[in-house]
Amino acid sequence: MRRLKHRAQFLQAARGLKSVRRGFVLQAIKCDEAEPGIGFTVTKRVGNSPERNRIKRRLRALSEKTAQKFQPNFNYVLIGRREALHEPFSLLEEGLGQAIEKMHNPRKPRVDLRERKAKS
Repeated sequence: MRRLKHRAQFLQAARGLKSVRRGFVLQAIKCDEAEPGIGFTVTKRVGNSPERNRIKRRLRALSEKTAQKFQPNFNYVLIGRREALHEPFSLLEEGLGQAIEKMHNPRKPRVDLRERKAKS
């Protein structure tokens, strides 16, 4: 997988789809590159540098383990949250799989109850 390194790529991903999980936030946006791109970020609010680095290492390992689920022509950004330190890796892995699935297979919009009554 390709790594996102430039600030512009991260800002562009922030304008795309977003899925929030307990240990991370996943952002994705369509791009021109055939290979999926991934970037990692953890803000200073999360903790000191050893904690942030540990979270980033967990997120990198998580993305390597679930690399086959990332879609081509997309850029992804994983934003680490403090819970990623203590969450079991299997739950993080399951959450990432669900987040990717949700982004690429959105649910159909629900029909408003008022619209149903109007049709009757």
